[in-house]
Amino acid sequence: MKVVVTGAAGFIGSHACQELVDRGHDVLGFDSFDGYLYPASIKRRTAQAVLDKLPSKQFTMHEADVTDPLPVQAAITSDVDVVCHLAALAGVRPSLAEPARYARTNVEGTTTILEACRAAGVKRVVFASSSSVYGARGAGRELTDVEAFREDDPCLTPASPYAASKRAGELVCSTFRDLYGIGISSLRFFTVFGPRQRPDMAIHKFTRSIVAGQPITMFGDGSTRRDYTYVADIVAGTVAAIERIVPNAYNIYNLGGTTTTSLTSLIAIIEQTLDKKATIQRAAHQPGDVPITYADITNAKRDLDYQPVTSLEDGVAAFWDWFRRFELGSSTD
Repeated sequence: MKVVVTGAAGFIGSHACQELVDRGHDVLGFDSFDGYLYPASIKRRTAQAVLDKLPSKQFTMHEADVTDPLPVQAAITSDVDVVCHLAALAGVRPSLAEPARYARTNVEGTTTILEACRAAGVKRVVFASSSSVYGARGAGRELTDVEAFREDDPCLTPASPYAASKRAGELVCSTFRDLYGIGISSLRFFTVFGPRQRPDMAIHKFTRSIVAGQPITMFGDGSTRRDYTYVADIVAGTVAAIERIVPNAYNIYNLGGTTTTSLTSLIAIIEQTLDKKATIQRAAHQPGDVPITYADITNAKRDLDYQPVTSLEDGVAAFWDWFRRFELGSSTD
């Protein structure tokens, strides 16, 4: 197939492009190289590493913004089979400072992508959503009393502008299915980690600080829990959705690791992997943060044969191996 991947120079997008090409698909990567959350130079370095590995006949990279209709329409043409829309402004806490910017990129950008698909007659879209849409499920309850998050939850109380923008993106997708028959799978990613992870995310940030002998900041008492999902597992689910999407259908799938780990335990795993203790500074719980994320993947197992296989411990070890080569060495991968 010919697949357009937005956000192709990002963490998940770069891995997805490689897997799609490895599976024989032709990929057109699309990225704005926005330097908002971390330097654009890192994204360019990632993009170059992908370009160097993949055949030029199967992979090309275009630089443009998803909110700009003209380059989007130039990329999404009638010969495109599927659009995998991964591009977004991510991050819960930064979204509190610039909610309008998040709405423009994540809601307007998604609408621009879908409108280009409608105009070109492209009938299959995969949309990257987030576990953040579930809001503060489980607040004030013990873990044993918290049920895994299911896709039939109405998700009416997202806890941050980022989460709200992703829920809005899902609703726009649903509308385009209803009006124009575009088959869409919305994938709710649960705390993705691994090689090429964004520098502002916890595992990357903690690792960098511990290596440098600098303190790390623990927000809250360390009891918040996340369903960490290794990037290769996320990519496997994403590619399955790309290859199996059905025109005229709208489906939502959780892609998670199905287990939850406390912030305290995560830090301990990183310390053990690095064989170095962290100096911890405690800070107040941050607005927009939720107490727990926890994926029910029943639907993804049934429809996508999705089954995460990488443990948090093994994934952190793989990330540490990449970090030593990329940040401490000279590798560009």
